[in-house]
Amino acid sequence: MNAVTPIPQPHSGSRIALLSSKTLGWQGFGAELVNVSAGLHRIPALKHHRVGVHVGAPVKARCICNERRYSRIQAHGDADVIPAGVDGQWTDEAACTIFSVWIGEDVAQRTVEQLELKTGEARLRPQFQMRDPRFQHLAWALRAELEADDASDPLYAESLCTAMVVRLIGSAPVLDKLENKRRTLAPKTAARVIEFIEAHLDQRLTLGELAVHAELSVPHFKVLFRETLGMPVHQYVVQRRVERARALLIQGRLSASQIALETGFAHQSHMAHWMGRLLGVTPRELVKSGANPGSIVDLDAFHARRIATRR
Repeated sequence: MNAVTPIPQPHSGSRIALLSSKTLGWQGFGAELVNVSAGLHRIPALKHHRVGVHVGAPVKARCICNERRYSRIQAHGDADVIPAGVDGQWTDEAACTIFSVWIGEDVAQRTVEQLELKTGEARLRPQFQMRDPRFQHLAWALRAELEADDASDPLYAESLCTAMVVRLIGSAPVLDKLENKRRTLAPKTAARVIEFIEAHLDQRLTLGELAVHAELSVPHFKVLFRETLGMPVHQYVVQRRVERARALLIQGRLSASQIALETGFAHQSHMAHWMGRLLGVTPRELVKSGANPGSIVDLDAFHARRIATRR
């Protein structure tokens, strides 16, 4: 089986959700890792798009979808794309595991509009046993977020979802062309976005609101931000949160749990995970030693503003 919605629906085969993104704060999209039994599975038409990526050993499967019949051997990484409003049924000859992603119609439509593409030329179409290395890379990255003990900021998952939509509607060349121009954000625009991030590090940030401050579409904002700051948006935000947490820990005025909330981390262990990853020390070690690992996190607020305002 290659298309499983994260919303439980009646069908003859059994399915067990091993992991779910429901508690990760993702908005307008989601994912599950699902064990699917052998047998017949009927999937109704739903209001969101679905992508099912096969995980593990090959399984022979048959399906009827969009008034077409398919028989194939599903290999690791093969994907079925089921647009909103399309139903079908799948028969698997053996139990299998599916990484299931759902994408809201409004998310997909907004991406199409922001890329300034004609709706008839850019829409999600049914695809079966899709083998696209770039899409697989995005899917496995999203799966890693789902499986991580301490997931990254939701900004990262949102970035992956946007890239998946662009890939599915066949508009990757639009972004490739933009990237090849090596454009950057205007200095005033970069400064405005950076100041907004600095003022809202303790809150949940989204690509949409950051793009609004830059007066750009989300896909274009992602590209130009990376070209300007030298890293993706989510990576910049995490680094700034770690740097602010480091400064607050050294001051010693707040507890580690309070600092985690003040700097936008989900909880104290989430903060400790990223401090260890970026600085090489735990919060406790940092406070105890009074170490200053600023050379590891070199993109501080002052440096970022210099990038934004240089000519």
